[in-house]
Amino acid sequence: MNTKRVITIGGSLLMFSLSCALWLSRAQGIGSRVVRMAELEIDPAQLEAYKSALKEEIETSIRIEPGVLILYAVSLKENPAHIRILETYADIAAYKAHIEAPHFKRYKNLTQNMVKSLKLVETDPIVLGAKSK
Repeated sequence: MNTKRVITIGGSLLMFSLSCALWLSRAQGIGSRVVRMAELEIDPAQLEAYKSALKEEIETSIRIEPGVLILYAVSLKENPAHIRILETYADIAAYKAHIEAPHFKRYKNLTQNMVKSLKLVETDPIVLGAKSK
C-alpha cells in the first residue's frame, strides 16, 4: 500500500472516530451542558454569613430548578475565604433561567458586599460522571 493511500485511510478513520465521539457526547447530553467554575474570594469577617447565604441559594436552586444539575461549593484548605463553585446546567436556557431566578438574585444582592472578587471560568465538558446517592 502506498503512503498516500495510508494517509487517506488514516485521515478518514480519524474523522470517523471524531464524528462518532461528537455524536456520542451529544447523545449523552454532554454537548449541550453548561459547565463552569466560579472562583470567589470572600471577606473573611463575613465568611460565615456568606456560607449561610450560599447554602440557602444552592439548596433552593437544586430543589426547584430542573435545569440546575450540579452546584458544588468548596473552600481552599489553606484559605477558607477562597471559594470554588462547580456549576452544571442542562443547557444554556437552564443557565439563563437560573441567573434570573428570584432566589439567585436575592443571593447576589445579599452577598454583594461580602464578595471581594469573582472570576467565572468557562469550560467545555469532556466526560461528566457521578454516582447516585
